[in-house]
Amino acid sequence: METPGRVTPTTADGNGTMARGIDQAAAGTHEAIAKVTDAARPTVDRMASGAHQAVDKIAGVATQAAEKLGVKGGQIKEAQARLMEECSGYVRNNPLASLGIAVAAGFLLSRLISSR
Repeated sequence: METPGRVTPTTADGNGTMARGIDQAAAGTHEAIAKVTDAARPTVDRMASGAHQAVDKIAGVATQAAEKLGVKGGQIKEAQARLMEECSGYVRNNPLASLGIAVAAGFLLSRLISSR
């Protein structure tokens, strides 16, 4: 009984012919794969090279940005420290004026918050 989808050779010579046909088809397929691989390799290499260059550029820009942010962050911290020192000195030298400013600011904030 034959199973569907299978070819059963009728002669002993048919079996050898079928095997040669399969071998030839496999060899042809291997050659086609090799040709496609060889044709695609330069394109893949160019794409990979372009991707590497893009990553290098992005990394360079990110490094520059991080360095600038580090410098600016230091400058901001210095400015904050200077401003805090000036405010502390003003409060020490003018305690009544500082208290008046604080009360006025609190009153204005309470009016703004309660009006909403």
